Amino acid sequence: MHEYHKKKHLGSIMYDRKHLYIDGAWTSPKTEGKIEVVNPANEEIIGSVPVARERDLDAAVKAARKAFPAWSSTSVAERADILNRLSASIKDNSEELATIITSEVGTPIEYSRMAMVGTPRVVSRSYAKILEGYTWEQEIRNSLIVKEPIGVVAMITPWNFPLHQIIGKVAPAIAAGCTMVLKPSKEAPLNAFALADMLHEIGVPKGVFNLVSGHGREIGEAMSRHGGVDMVSFTGSTNAGVRVAELAAPTVKRVTLELGGKSANIILDDADIPRAASSAIHACFGNSGQECSALTRLLIPENSRQEVIDVISAKIEKYSVGDPRVEGNKCGPMVSRKQQESVTSYIRSGIEQGATLVSGGEGLPEGIDRGFYVKPTIFADVTPEMDIFREEIFGPVLSITSYSDEEEAIELANDSEYGLSGGVWSGDEQRAIGVARRIRTGQVSVNGGLFNVTAPFGGYKKSGLGRELGVHGLEEFLEIKSIQR
Repeated sequence: MHEYHKKKHLGSIMYDRKHLYIDGAWTSPKTEGKIEVVNPANEEIIGSVPVARERDLDAAVKAARKAFPAWSSTSVAERADILNRLSASIKDNSEELATIITSEVGTPIEYSRMAMVGTPRVVSRSYAKILEGYTWEQEIRNSLIVKEPIGVVAMITPWNFPLHQIIGKVAPAIAAGCTMVLKPSKEAPLNAFALADMLHEIGVPKGVFNLVSGHGREIGEAMSRHGGVDMVSFTGSTNAGVRVAELAAPTVKRVTLELGGKSANIILDDADIPRAASSAIHACFGNSGQECSALTRLLIPENSRQEVIDVISAKIEKYSVGDPRVEGNKCGPMVSRKQQESVTSYIRSGIEQGATLVSGGEGLPEGIDRGFYVKPTIFADVTPEMDIFREEIFGPVLSITSYSDEEEAIELANDSEYGLSGGVWSGDEQRAIGVARRIRTGQVSVNGGLFNVTAPFGGYKKSGLGRELGVHGLEEFLEIKSIQR
């Protein structure tokens, strides 16, 4: 990684990025301006990136369009080789990438190594593997059905899993033979610049990958409506996703959206209650609760209420909050002061609307006097009309709701405008799968089933359009042509 200016800053590392990556080179932006990146754990500035304008975007799209004919004609073997080299480069730079992301997002360092860096490495390699056996052509009677890359893809990514969300778009686009323009989140852009360094160093042809940083309301919206873009792949809030779709509609470009969630975790009456209740903490509080697929609504049998609360109360007492750079801390800060204030307002609303506060509450955690932290918070007796039941909080707040029977549990789980994820716990796996089939979400974990990077990820309802990861993620970047003969 060579383009950035790296210097010691208040005992840490500061990354000043002064150029955009366009057409295979680090390029000065058309106008001045920068976005400062703040470490949410200590509120110190750790770096900056340029503010791109529409003229910069036009240059990036032009480069991508120019590169597309040659890149889309490359062999599957060439594209697989690039993906394998990318995976190896992520591995080689894993500690620096984890450090950058922890500094930008506040993710505990151990989780950064595993999920923020380890998962993108595996995803990159998985697309090389998928290419080995993928069927690009098929004969149906007198027709030859051909799958082809869609073209230039605009990618708009969030801050909560910054590199993973980027690789979840970049890797399948490379595999498909698409060219791309990426706009990373302004809260956590530094890892994207590090990725551009890596792609440059492994020899991705110029124009295939382009990077423009800036503000969503200017560059993100310009990408969505740009006539030279064939597809927009967006991950972020539902409101922002709706805006992307609106702006993309006049040019009839393809749009994929990975949006919000308010996912339910059902503990059935025959489940291992201590194991399920203990697991519910991590399922909700991973990445300090800043996960779109977090299982934030815990639905429990009425007669197990106290047992669940006792297990969770004992677990949360040992849930360490603090400096994300310190090994062993499980919960770091929120990404920004704005996010801290938003989560705090939801905690306040839960108290005001009559939920039972089991743990946490308003204010900074004990022993912390700066940084964008909140107390990991658990509410019981949450009812469907409460804001904390219905709205995505995006912080370490768990809402517990009791139900009378299985039918009511399923009804409560589906009582949401979102449909991204879910969980079911039962002593009978087939019973759990039967319930999982009735939950209207894009993925469901049964008895703590692990995340699968080769399975499709995406949502029903207001949680999005399309899928990422695996073969389904690849096919979002492909067009289908029928040749009759």
